[in-house]
Amino acid sequence: MSGFVPDSIDPTLVPVYRFPTEATMPKIGLGTFGSDKYSPQQIADAVRDAVRSGYRHVDCAAVYGNEREIGGALRDLAAEGVRRDDLWVTSKLWNDRHAEEDVVPACRQTLANLGLDHLDLYLVHWPFPNYHAPGVDVSARDPHAQPYRHEAFMATWRQMERLVASGLVRHIGTSNMTIPKLRLLLRDAAIRPVVDQMELHPHFQQPELFDYVVSEGILPVGYCPLGSPSRPERDRTPNDTSDMDDPAVLEIADRRGVTPAWVCVRWAIQRGQVPIPFSVKRAQYLDSLRAAIADPLSEGEMAALAAIDRGCRLIKGQVFLWKEGQTWEDLWDPHGEITPP
Repeated sequence: MSGFVPDSIDPTLVPVYRFPTEATMPKIGLGTFGSDKYSPQQIADAVRDAVRSGYRHVDCAAVYGNEREIGGALRDLAAEGVRRDDLWVTSKLWNDRHAEEDVVPACRQTLANLGLDHLDLYLVHWPFPNYHAPGVDVSARDPHAQPYRHEAFMATWRQMERLVASGLVRHIGTSNMTIPKLRLLLRDAAIRPVVDQMELHPHFQQPELFDYVVSEGILPVGYCPLGSPSRPERDRTPNDTSDMDDPAVLEIADRRGVTPAWVCVRWAIQRGQVPIPFSVKRAQYLDSLRAAIADPLSEGEMAALAAIDRGCRLIKGQVFLWKEGQTWEDLWDPHGEITPP
């Protein structure tokens, strides 16, 4: 391949998850949310180099505002010999496109921007049809915000199923869901979600949700797998903790001569989730890819990491609240039932 770069990793060495459709998703992907700090072109350049370096899984979303530039990178890679069938490309339906008449056009726009004729996976990004302007403070509220209503979500989901039937999308899934919401969806869906994308890192392991989706044959895909050290300032709160400064992570990293990020990625893959770390820095995304093909952590190391779960949710979603007087916990159905309107 003419785009080969030094220190690249053979993509055939990266482990994959096989879906019932026989499609295979690499067990690590490159995230592309970084619009608060990096330009669309910087992120597209990272995608181009990451694929040249061995990545074959790219996680996108319309709201990230960089799919057109990523599409340019994908066209360059195709010209260099990277086959479309060897790539796994995910994108997501944003909150302001939940209306039945908007779902298919939104997907078609994403495909046009990426320069693709199909997506491997399309997710409903959040279960709330609440728009907020890019970059707003977490205290901002959409005056037309709505709570989760299952009938409305199912109307959106029927259009997601239509995308599969039409061949525009190979698989569909959810993101930022809870067990009560997933139970209803699984009860009513004609096409079940194959993936639930959720925040997952050593300080936020979500064992109940994790075990539930696995028990239902749904693959957990974990965002913020490193604890999102570069997340926007607006998403930081005083009680947040740092995975990569945790003594257990640092001890394993020091003993093995690797980075704390390596430890977090290796843990995620062994636990059974697919991490999608984001970076535009070559040394960092290569480090994560090396972790994906490395020898396993020991049982003792995995147990030590299992013990540091602090229930520390970093991406709380405050802007999606729908009425005054609520706290972000209301988005996540903390009492095991959907928070009432």
